[in-house]
Amino acid sequence: MESRRGPLKSAVPSNLVSPVRRCSRTACGRPAVATLTYVYADSTAVLGPLATYAEPHCYDLCAEHSERLTAPRGWEVVRLAVEDRDSGPSSDDLEALANAVREAARPQERAEATGGSPGRAPAPDPLEVARRGHLRVLRSPDS
Repeated sequence: MESRRGPLKSAVPSNLVSPVRRCSRTACGRPAVATLTYVYADSTAVLGPLATYAEPHCYDLCAEHSERLTAPRGWEVVRLAVEDRDSGPSSDDLEALANAVREAARPQERAEATGGSPGRAPAPDPLEVARRGHLRVLRSPDS
């Protein structure tokens, strides 16, 4: 496509576009740390952690703009906890992963403990209420 001035060129060469999400505010190039969403029905602006995916109806904000955010008169601002950095998995996440690996590594012991043989399915857990795929719903032992 051409204009009167000649062929149209991209304003930003594609090899300079960063995969890091940037603040939605005009002329701000800082990295985004929070996502702003408006709930029009409740006249509420919700500012929370950076969303997993960029959404067209949400606004990504840098730390400075998220701190200075104000809402229109009559609106409420709800601020959810925003982490300054990605801390990685929590100790609970790592412990759950380790337990799952240990459980998967000893299927023969599990079958023998439940009274079954290694080739048969183990007896159902008395605390198990429901199952969907690999997830189980357990009854509280106190009940």
